[in-house]
Formats: sequence, C-alpha cells, structure tokens
Amino acid sequence: MRRNHLAELLRSFRPDDDLEAAYAERMAALLQVPGDPFSRAHFQPGHFTASSFVLNPARDAVLLIFHSKLLRWLQPGGHVDPQDVDILASARREVAEELSIDQLTLVGNGLFDIDIHEIPARRTEPTHAHFDVRFLFVAPNLDYSAGSDASAARWVPILQVSEVESDASVMRAIGKISR
Repeated sequence: MRRNHLAELLRSFRPDDDLEAAYAERMAALLQVPGDPFSRAHFQPGHFTASSFVLNPARDAVLLIFHSKLLRWLQPGGHVDPQDVDILASARREVAEELSIDQLTLVGNGLFDIDIHEIPARRTEPTHAHFDVRFLFVAPNLDYSAGSDASAARWVPILQVSEVESDASVMRAIGKISR
C-alpha cells in the first residue's frame, strides 16, 4: 500500500528543477529495493521520511520548529511509523505529534517538495540518507503547542524565513511557497 501510494505521488510530482528531478529518480529507485524502505532500520542507501510545511490561515507565515538535535528552525517531520498507512498519514501524524495540530488542509493533491539529505553515523546507526517527502498544509488557526522533538516552535512570516537559522532545503521550499 505505502509503496504504491508513494509511487503514484512521485509519478504525479512535477520537479521544480534538475535537483528535484534527480531526487525523484533516486526516490523511485529506492521504492524498488528489497526490504522496507519506509523502515528507519533500512540504511542502504537510506529510508523515506515525511515532513510538512504548515501555513497559517492567511498563508503568509509558516510554522517552523527548533530542532533540538540539529539546532535549526525546520519544518515538522520525521520517520514513517509502522502503523502509518501511507506517507501522507506519516506527515499528518508528525505535525500532530510535534505541534498538536490535527486539522490540516492539504494544498494541492500531492507532493509539494522532495529532498534527500545525509544523516551522519550515530551510536547504533551508520551514515545513511533521509529521502524526505514533503507536503504543504494550511492550519485551521494559529494555535499550536511544541512537542517532544521541538524545543520551540513559531510562526515565521514567509518574507522573514531567511532571517532565522535554517537550511537550504527549507529556503528552496519557501521559494516555492512565495511563487
């Protein structure tokens, strides 16, 4: 179910540039490998993760979390859990866990952005890649509560995201939102 759902989302996805086109090809290839590419224990070359860019109702600010391990302002997201029926369910669950928002409106009908980034080796994990599948949502209101993976969260006006400590993949996605 999850493989088919993500394969369909990738087929419908229109890359914004050559970098995203290359990411889409690598993601399609990962769907073909043996094992469970949605499992956080799948390290060669990595596994899928799900994240979300959450806009305020006016669509002029994005909700970012301060990631305690990476020490950056990022979109909410994380690993796919075994009970998640598909990658969209994973993205919604992560927003609910990290921000206590469970009533989200999906913008568009599929993927908003994709990214692949390397995760350094840790105690029990080798170096591997996160194949991050990203969705765009609108929150029903401005209410949220930072959860366990977020030491803080805040609404950041779209035009001011470049002023917070983030990363290039967030800025690339913010560029898409701005257009």
